[in-house]
Amino acid sequence: MTAPMLELRDVARAFPVRDALGRSKGAVRAVDGVSLSVPRGSVLAIVGESGCGKSTLGRLALRLIEPDSGSILFEGEDLRSLSAAALRARRRDMQLIFQDPFASLDPRMTVEQAVAEPLRLHGIVPRAKERDRVAELLSRVGLRPELARRWPHEFSGGQRQRIAIARALASGPKLIVGDEPVSALDVSVQAQVINLLQDLIRELGLTFVLISHDLGVVRHIADRVAVMYLGRIVEEGPAAEVFGNPKHPYTRALLAAVPGQGRGAAALLEGDVPSPINPPSGCRFRTRCPHAEAICAEQVPPLADHGHRAACHLQHQLPPAIARHERDAGGERLKRLQAFFSDQRTGE
Repeated sequence: MTAPMLELRDVARAFPVRDALGRSKGAVRAVDGVSLSVPRGSVLAIVGESGCGKSTLGRLALRLIEPDSGSILFEGEDLRSLSAAALRARRRDMQLIFQDPFASLDPRMTVEQAVAEPLRLHGIVPRAKERDRVAELLSRVGLRPELARRWPHEFSGGQRQRIAIARALASGPKLIVGDEPVSALDVSVQAQVINLLQDLIRELGLTFVLISHDLGVVRHIADRVAVMYLGRIVEEGPAAEVFGNPKHPYTRALLAAVPGQGRGAAALLEGDVPSPINPPSGCRFRTRCPHAEAICAEQVPPLADHGHRAACHLQHQLPPAIARHERDAGGERLKRLQAFFSDQRTGE
């Protein structure tokens, strides 16, 4: 069988916490024993509340930060075993799109210089052909090539994100991690950028990891969804099954909070997320879960099996999550906008 494009095996990373005098106060376990597999050409979305560890996980996947333990396999090769020079060469195949396109672009560089930087770093094209390659990349993301000599501050947020996407494509990557790539944009612009990403994924055969808290975006682009809570994956499976039949109470609560999704049997979350320095015993969600029982405090629920899996002791005892007439309601506004901009582009 073909190896997955990306595979994480029991990856963990903690960050030390110190007080004002520099004394240790423990450690934030941002990612705590996460295992995931991303098949070639697929889109995996990692979702969860702010602070759950999803952005840290995305950076660990590219080895932009070092894990404390675990393995990170890219096309079957353990990235942790590579030297600095070998990793630098391997990064041509792995790119990251940041949340804030303005912060990710150097204000002292023109668009042409920013997009050409990976071309020079990896020696992809001769210097004499850089301008033509930059023009080709800008056209691919829907920007006019003559804009290449402008500066980042001369563009709108949506245009800057297109520039960031062009720069990510410059090295010809196989894997792209998008860290909230549309959350800083207006809804109408989100729809255009999502359409662009879907086209690029299909045309270039990209493998894409989408980090997002916006379930309306996720349901329209992802093949599989992984739900994170306090550094761990609590549910993972095909997007249609996770949205249509969520098994974990946390996933149900997230869906209940989406406007237009309908609450069904789920209630909105109450209370604050526990401290990641000292998380609850057993199931980390139990302090906010309306279904929690004694076993939830005593044992860590396993995330086992394949297909659609959930780390919940009581998943087979919970009432139906979402009625059928409700489960198809979420994200309709974004879906209509996507269809509108798709029709505008094709002239239909």
